[in-house]
Amino acid sequence: MVRKIVGWLVLVPLCLVLVGFALANRQLVAVNINPFVGPAPATAAGYGIPLFVVLYIVLLVGVLLGGTATWFAQGEHRRRERQWRREAQALNQELEAQRRRQVQANPTALSEVDEILELR
Repeated sequence: MVRKIVGWLVLVPLCLVLVGFALANRQLVAVNINPFVGPAPATAAGYGIPLFVVLYIVLLVGVLLGGTATWFAQGEHRRRERQWRREAQALNQELEAQRRRQVQANPTALSEVDEILELR
């Protein structure tokens, strides 16, 4: 619940700022990706796009690149997590098999494992 409230307290003002930014920067700009060509004169033919669109696209590309870099950087952690999960699953299966063998051998007594862990 607190997480949702904090999310709303952060996201609503951020969205309002972004909308205000978009409304304040509606002028058209020429986008040139080649850094070796000088700026085009204002009378040159071409298309322009609103400044806020350019900045939003740059923001989106930055978020995507950062997320991709983080995903690759955490690959080792995810690999270890999968290994630990497989090991825990194998140990749980081994524990259940041991309990079944113990119950088959002596159905009334608690198994030694259960006594140690105090599970039953």
